[in-house]
Amino acid sequence: MKEFIIGRREENQRLDKYLRKLLPGAPNGFLYKMLRKKNIVYNGKKASGNEILAEGGCVRLYLSDETFAHFKGDQRRLKDEYDRLGRLPMNGLSVVWEDENCLAANKPAGMLSQKAAGENLSANEYLLGYLIRSGALPLETFATFRPSVCSRLDRNTTGLLLMGKTLAGSQRLSEMLRERTIGKYYRAVVSGSITEEAHLSGYLSKDEKHNRVSVSDEPLPGAKRIETAYRPLLYQNGCTLLEIRLITGKSHQIRAHLAAIGHPVIGDAKYGSEEENRRFRERYGVRYQLLHAFLLQFPDGLTVEAPMPEIYQKIMEIPV
Repeated sequence: MKEFIIGRREENQRLDKYLRKLLPGAPNGFLYKMLRKKNIVYNGKKASGNEILAEGGCVRLYLSDETFAHFKGDQRRLKDEYDRLGRLPMNGLSVVWEDENCLAANKPAGMLSQKAAGENLSANEYLLGYLIRSGALPLETFATFRPSVCSRLDRNTTGLLLMGKTLAGSQRLSEMLRERTIGKYYRAVVSGSITEEAHLSGYLSKDEKHNRVSVSDEPLPGAKRIETAYRPLLYQNGCTLLEIRLITGKSHQIRAHLAAIGHPVIGDAKYGSEEENRRFRERYGVRYQLLHAFLLQFPDGLTVEAPMPEIYQKIMEIPV
């Protein structure tokens, strides 16, 4: 008999999902058969698999050591992956806020938010390494729950990413992001002079093949409605520093929306001005879009901020 006590990081998930992580090699049919025969019980009672796990709950598996080992999978491989992640450096990523369930990190330019394919490393892997080194993600939990980044930024956009450290934290963050109850504020350096604040609306269409979007005033087939608000903070050197509130959150929304009104983000190779980008690259060394997710405001009033990269201060001549 094997006994597992549910920890804080594993609660709030269904029993059958927990079992699939615990025994990754077991077919679903086998797991439900063991539940029906009471070879797998939760808190000493027969379970169906749809029970929601609570911290302190007890899962017992009345399986032979051979059966458990067979379906448990390659534990050496799991341990090797855990150790590999634990050795990863932060690579310019920094944690700026955390509590027991969630964290926010400041992502540098050039880093993926989440793994795209193959062996690519992303902020997600670097943050897993951080949790492992800090003791927040023990190996036993890693086997049944793997935290992940809940929000995304484009590779060359800097600033705040959110991660749930526990399942409850991940679910709560996902809910707030889905319901748009977290205020998302960005800073961007854009071409030209903007003197008044504005609330933009439009429709965004995406070209999946070329990973590019376009903005229109009319609702084209398949287009999604978008809203972006901004206010100018400072004009200097032929460009404006904007504070932007992302009201809807679609792919490339801020970059495409600003380009559509004639004020593209400086350094944006996809939607920006080639001539302007060359000027700022030669003068200031700008090699990525100057768009920074700088502040998150939670429903309870908590605000989390990521300092702006130094290049913004240099271009806008802001005293340090």
